[in-house]
Amino acid sequence: MFHGSMVALVTPMKADGAVDNEALDGLVDFHIENGSNAIVVAGTTGESATLDEREHCAAIRRVVEHAAGRIPIIAGTGANSTREAIDLTRCALEAGADACLLVTPYYNKPTQEGLYLHYCAVAEAVAIPQILYNVPGRTAVDMLPETVERLAGISNIVGIKEATGDLARGQEILDRCGDRLNLYSGDDATAMELILMGAKGDISVTANVAPKVMQQMCAAALRGDRTEAGRLNQQLMSLHENLFLESNPIPVKWALQEMRLISEGIRLPLTPLAAACHAPLREAMQQAGVLNQGVI
Repeated sequence: MFHGSMVALVTPMKADGAVDNEALDGLVDFHIENGSNAIVVAGTTGESATLDEREHCAAIRRVVEHAAGRIPIIAGTGANSTREAIDLTRCALEAGADACLLVTPYYNKPTQEGLYLHYCAVAEAVAIPQILYNVPGRTAVDMLPETVERLAGISNIVGIKEATGDLARGQEILDRCGDRLNLYSGDDATAMELILMGAKGDISVTANVAPKVMQQMCAAALRGDRTEAGRLNQQLMSLHENLFLESNPIPVKWALQEMRLISEGIRLPLTPLAAACHAPLREAMQQAGVLNQGVI
């Protein structure tokens, strides 16, 4: 259903923290022009944790409307409240999104049974394709492969974004779920290897900055061309690393400002990128060949 390089889109903001809708439109066009295979709006990289429900739904609607069917749109609709996750997922369905991405409920640390029942409840309540999202480094809860296997039997749960970067974990999910569930990488540094193992693509931070090369790398890996995928991935590797010098999306927003694609704007408790990180990230961008591509 979804494959290749799926950008985990930033939410551009003005200096006062207000969502910059014109820049958001520009980013959608930028990714269509540069070959991204799908856009994920209002996910972790989109600062979903600091968007209120009105802003969250408005961002989804804006991206869907501006994309106008030119590219698949996946809406981030996860929450640590099952009721809120259902409400956001309904909003995405009404807006016309093609699928939803639902992070594991963060902070409250549910059991595996709680995770299973949470996702069952959302899937039953809203008839839209849904992608699970496991990122224990940010949520403090790890959805185990056996729970993923249980959820693979639900018809509108179509995939999982596995962001641990653990290739053995990815292989276990592939072994347990087979064709019943698509596996997507959520870790750019290991995405190539996971795709070569059988994953269907990467929900990517790096694709914000280098969409064309990221799409080409994913495409090469999907067709099993390790040599070409490896060559392209080497070009991106410094970006994969340096875009996490500070908490995501701090570095990627700075990089997009350098590319003149967005203006300065990020919401507390996140802060602008520390000056000491500018030089290594700028060098990584130059290595990837992406500086000076865009205009605000």
